[in-house]
Amino acid sequence: MSADLPLLIFDGDCGFCSASVRFGQRWIRRMPTATPFQRLDLTRYGITAADCTTAVQYVARDHHVFAAHDAVSALLLGAGRGWWVLGALMHLPGIHWLSGVVYRWVARNRHRLPGATAACAINAPGESPGPR
Repeated sequence: MSADLPLLIFDGDCGFCSASVRFGQRWIRRMPTATPFQRLDLTRYGITAADCTTAVQYVARDHHVFAAHDAVSALLLGAGRGWWVLGALMHLPGIHWLSGVVYRWVARNRHRLPGATAACAINAPGESPGPR
């Protein structure tokens, strides 16, 4: 399994998520393999489809799984060049908390962002089912 790590796992049905991955593939030289969760055996990584519909997942070379803003930070830390600085900043007290707030806001509103489709809508806990 380690031959395909690190691995970024994202929601391939979400246009915003797919556009974000394409951005990374274009601008991040050491971008890991990025695969939609719909094409993977998630049990191999110890995660579920529900995990993947609510947050991006990053499986590191040591098989540790990072989710949401921690996944973005881990990806950036491994990206080299100036990207690692952004990843390191995301671990600083206060900034780590703020990056979590921003990530959750983007995740809840991804259906309203550029590149989004109806499949991008996710439901916050306690909300009624949406277009998914």
